[in-house]
Amino acid sequence: MTIKLLDKEFELTIPTKKIQDAIQNIADEINAQLLHKDVVFIAILNGAFMFAADLFKRIEFDAQISFIKFASYEGTESTGNVKKLIGLNEDLTGKTVVVLEDIVDSGITMEKIVDQVKALNPAEIRIATLLLKPDAFMKNYMIDYIGMEIPNDFIVGYGLDYNGYGRNLTAIYTHGKIPSKAISNVKYFLLFGPPGAGKGTQSKKIIEKYNLVHLSTGDILRKELETNSKLGQLAKNYMNKGGLVPDDIILGMVAKELDANKGTKGVVLDGFPRTVDQAKGLEKILKDRNYEVSAMFALNVRKNELIKRLLDRAKQGNRIDDTPEIIEERIKTYIDQTAPVGEYFRKKGKLYEIMGEGKIEDISADISEVIDKLMQS
Repeated sequence: MTIKLLDKEFELTIPTKKIQDAIQNIADEINAQLLHKDVVFIAILNGAFMFAADLFKRIEFDAQISFIKFASYEGTESTGNVKKLIGLNEDLTGKTVVVLEDIVDSGITMEKIVDQVKALNPAEIRIATLLLKPDAFMKNYMIDYIGMEIPNDFIVGYGLDYNGYGRNLTAIYTHGKIPSKAISNVKYFLLFGPPGAGKGTQSKKIIEKYNLVHLSTGDILRKELETNSKLGQLAKNYMNKGGLVPDDIILGMVAKELDANKGTKGVVLDGFPRTVDQAKGLEKILKDRNYEVSAMFALNVRKNELIKRLLDRAKQGNRIDDTPEIIEERIKTYIDQTAPVGEYFRKKGKLYEIMGEGKIEDISADISEVIDKLMQS
């Protein structure tokens, strides 16, 4: 869908539902983290008025909101000319301030806003932005809540304007050329198979041979918990109650790691996704960044061989909990919950089945034969 504002045309890039979903995710994080704090939201006018309104409706605790005014844009270019903060009359002493911005690009405006708010003696300052342009961001400070990351393009809609027009649009539109297909020079490989299939062994060999980044959801979750990140805190809340960490939190962690490894020529995701819903979520994350799943490698191993390997591993590692009954249950869980992921990618023409029995080098060679072809495409 194309619209015209003044002398420029803009193409629909972020629909209304995607915006609202991103705002709900931010609200969920804030509700979980700031429930028992004295919070004042500060929205930056003009752009953040729609974001602030939709976010504030989702806040589940008593809080204040105020609107302040700055100006740094003329036409389609940022001037970097930040004026003095006006419009804030609340006493911020000892309070938690959440600064709300529609978009952070260079980060210059936000840095100066935070510096001026600090002078009012709040207990802490957090930053929430609907949109972040990581390629344009020049500062080192942390942004606590990010709705979504976008390319460094000029956009309008949902509070953002072109010379005063377009703020009323409920979706977001981009001026200029829009990527029509996934970027093909970065590869995302999924390594897939039941417990004992050899995913860890083969992923290590792939990573070393092709100099790829290795991501495991287990490692990612441990890292988020150890650093007590925002996502780690959310995950810990569920784990402390004996529940499973929801897909949206796991996917958020995966997205964060993918963004942290920009510039790599490829990524191997080991043992993820585990369900079709996770697969769809991963595809969405990649699509938002103009990437796609390149291939899923399924290591096929007979059940008797899996049980033998897992029992040997349990014996060598003194893992007394890995009994034949528990191993059988783990394999059954894989068949019921995870095997459908293979079928999902088979229908997309991206599943490559590899015989996971035999010499490790021969299995690696079969995988490499596929990767070599994909790396050239």
